[in-house]
Amino acid sequence: MANAAFEEIVETFEFLDDWEDRYRHVIELGRAMPPMEEALKTPATKVDGCASQVWIHPRLEGSGESAQFDFAGDSDAMIVRGLIAVLHALYAGASLRELGDIDAQAELRRLGLDEHLSSQRSNGLRAMVARIQAVAAETRP
Repeated sequence: MANAAFEEIVETFEFLDDWEDRYRHVIELGRAMPPMEEALKTPATKVDGCASQVWIHPRLEGSGESAQFDFAGDSDAMIVRGLIAVLHALYAGASLRELGDIDAQAELRRLGLDEHLSSQRSNGLRAMVARIQAVAAETRP
């Protein structure tokens, strides 16, 4: 099961009947995210495979497998910035040990995103998940 922040998004999506309202909520989540420092927007943090510009900069707090994962993220597209916020709610605060157990596709299906995003946005979302999982794999002790 996902953490409380992601569960809150799931509950909000269940409450909102209209997909237009859900898209607005995703955009609001993106607007609420703290801005990513411009210095972190480098080729190394850029996510390939997204139609929009997307950057993800991982951070670890602590050490070993109990180190907690977090990341800063940003995009030049508001809906994508919101999707980054959704991923942040899913992954932030998980230990390196827990990251491998998160089934992002299954969790995101709970939101119905797989049915309502364009193929380009879906591909971009998969690329962001792949980047987060790769970073987590690289940082595991």
